[in-house]
Amino acid sequence: MFSNFSLFASFLCRHLSTATNLPNLSKLPVKHRKLAIREAQKALVDYLHGTRSLPFAYAEYIGRNSLLSLDNLISKVEFSPSSFPKSFKKFLRYHPINEFEFFFESIGIDYNDVPGLLPVKKFFFSEDKSLLDAASALSDFGFPWKMLGMLYRERSSIFRRSALELKSKLGEFIKYGFSYIQVAGICFAFPHVLSEQGQAGTETDALFTDLKTVFLDFGLAGSVELNVDAWYGLCRKIRVFYDLYGGKGKMGELLGRNKNIFIEHSEEEIIQKVVYFRRFSVNKEEVALLLLQGSELLKHDLETPVISVFQLLEHLDLGSEDLKDVSENYPHVLGMNKMVNLPDVLRALNLHEWFFNKIKDGNHQLLLNYITSYPIGDPDKEYLDGLESIRVSRTPAHTFSKLDYLHGLGFGQNAMTLKILSYMHGSRSKIQERFDCMLSLGIEFSKLCRMITISPKILNQNPKALQRKVNYLVQGMGTSLEYLSIFPAYLNFDLEKRIKPRYRFHLWMIEKGLSTRDYSISSLIASSEKLFVNRAFKIHPAAPKHWFEQFARKVS
Repeated sequence: MFSNFSLFASFLCRHLSTATNLPNLSKLPVKHRKLAIREAQKALVDYLHGTRSLPFAYAEYIGRNSLLSLDNLISKVEFSPSSFPKSFKKFLRYHPINEFEFFFESIGIDYNDVPGLLPVKKFFFSEDKSLLDAASALSDFGFPWKMLGMLYRERSSIFRRSALELKSKLGEFIKYGFSYIQVAGICFAFPHVLSEQGQAGTETDALFTDLKTVFLDFGLAGSVELNVDAWYGLCRKIRVFYDLYGGKGKMGELLGRNKNIFIEHSEEEIIQKVVYFRRFSVNKEEVALLLLQGSELLKHDLETPVISVFQLLEHLDLGSEDLKDVSENYPHVLGMNKMVNLPDVLRALNLHEWFFNKIKDGNHQLLLNYITSYPIGDPDKEYLDGLESIRVSRTPAHTFSKLDYLHGLGFGQNAMTLKILSYMHGSRSKIQERFDCMLSLGIEFSKLCRMITISPKILNQNPKALQRKVNYLVQGMGTSLEYLSIFPAYLNFDLEKRIKPRYRFHLWMIEKGLSTRDYSISSLIASSEKLFVNRAFKIHPAAPKHWFEQFARKVS
């Protein structure tokens, strides 16, 4: 069984080195700090065991694993090497501590979060035994005391269950054939199993049936070290796929057949690939199946390789008509780009779902073959010349940051991207805020990217102003959002000084029967003031006078 003492020993080794950095101990000479901690811990353990009648093991867990809370106590006692042990014990006799504060820190809760967890107007375990009883039951089973905070953070309700209930529940898990250490690791990764009510047929039963298949039937257990940390880490990896796919009770064989994923790869590597493929805007179940069926993807770097977008599309057998469409209507994505940007490159082409469907169901080798076999194409010379100009400019880091953001949106390493960049003002974060604002208004990603190629200055508009203009276009003018694909420059004009006055004047002329022609929004908004007034004069000689008196005057 897992040794709580060994956990404490390793924890103490890690933290004694930082003990001299405790905020209040900085007031003590360095040579006396370890002495102060050691004597204070000993006194606290004695107090919790002897005065407060806690079993010695739990008193020691709490006293030895609550350095910051202890630091606060030390600061309240005048320090002298000879008298400190006696003075500290005396202080505890006359100044009872909030036992819950020390308890929460001792089980691994961040010290800054402890105040928000303390029971109201309760200071002693005798006032609320549930927390300590639950922790004791778990610790006696083999759960490392210092790790119990992970359970509390995810499912605090576990600590409201009686010790008898927890022992009974843990006993049920043992019946599946798992060891105490394995059960502890599973519970840390899937805390809901300790809080779920009911017996057979539950989600917990389905999960343990799956894990039995993976660990015992497929032999994964033989590849894991016999300690709680190792089992917790393994189960965390498996939980990634349950969070994606769900289906507890139905994944055991699928996980077991691909058990090497959990042996050869870290949780970080798995999550990194999950995040990458989720960027293709596909459902999470499909991502889970892709990685389980194509575990080779986890071994490859999908961030730093440089790819030729057009070459990749050819390799994946995009039809000739579609390739022609890409060349003619999406030149902004062509050229080279980093692999990390591929999801948004394909979203900019509106081919992200096509691409994912192409590589799933065991066809992931199509992508891997391209990465490992195809040579990098020739870079765009005009683009390279532009990069050199940026390097010798006044603010190269600022400009390169914005260029990197454009590449991240799917814009390729080409001259068009540099031209668009020249119109962009503001920091990268501001530009991203504006882009995200337009997405949130309902503009499709690929259409928004094309709008930027037509009118790059839309990325310079204030998000609130963008929202008001779009709302007026749809609600005030009764026009579809799709119209922005035709006339994205609409977003560059001032709403109160240009868009609203001209549109209202147009409606007034129709209402008065002066004009029978329904001018397009672009014709109304984009025309210069002189052209707009001349057009009004041709419609009716008195119209310009009314424009200046009733509409333009209001603007000024």
